[in-house]
Amino acid sequence: MLELRDVTAGYVRKAPVFRGVSLTVRPGQAVGLLGPSGCGKSTLARVAALLHHPDAGTLVVDGTPVRRWRHRAPRAQRTAFGVVFQQARLSADPRLTLTDLIAEPLRATGRREGVGGRVTELAATVGLTADLLGRRPHEVSDGQLQRACLARALVLRPRWLVCDEMTAMLDASTTAALVRVVEDYRAETGAGLLAVGHDRVLLDRWCDRTVEWHTLTGTPTGTPTGTPTGP
Repeated sequence: MLELRDVTAGYVRKAPVFRGVSLTVRPGQAVGLLGPSGCGKSTLARVAALLHHPDAGTLVVDGTPVRRWRHRAPRAQRTAFGVVFQQARLSADPRLTLTDLIAEPLRATGRREGVGGRVTELAATVGLTADLLGRRPHEVSDGQLQRACLARALVLRPRWLVCDEMTAMLDASTTAALVRVVEDYRAETGAGLLAVGHDRVLLDRWCDRTVEWHTLTGTPTGTPTGTPTGP
């Protein structure tokens, strides 16, 4: 289970983006987090994915409280998550080919054996043809790059997926294709999903339940707070 308990977080300690937020995602469950741009939901997603240390509160992953975040987190907790951000170009190293982008988590965790086969498998899964894999981010479209970023998120076979506005900059056909990949992965593995977005129709169709941001924070809908994007 993924549990956020009474979490307060922000980027300036005396001016948190939100206070006292609690949210639970069960294994195999898809939870949508709905809210307008800038409300703070992306910050919560980053806390949930171990990418941002909260000011207060507790994050529990599979029954174990998280004590450290980002690269200081234990490998078992860190690699339990796959994350896809809204702006693929901010989350992708422009120097890497798509092959290296997808393989990046494998190499970073010392899992070099079988990299080629795993990349080829995932490229086919997300709809990337072989001729695209040798290209760099500036040589592919936004949709093709986001497909590669989704493949990167799945490469370690995570138990939890966090999709932060994953489809916000994509056309309808690419959106449908990537959502289908995520759902096929969840059906196969039983992974849990936290999907952040501002499109109620998409979240309601995609997720088992949709939680509105203002019900978590008690703030009026549309109150901006300003949150960063990218890793």
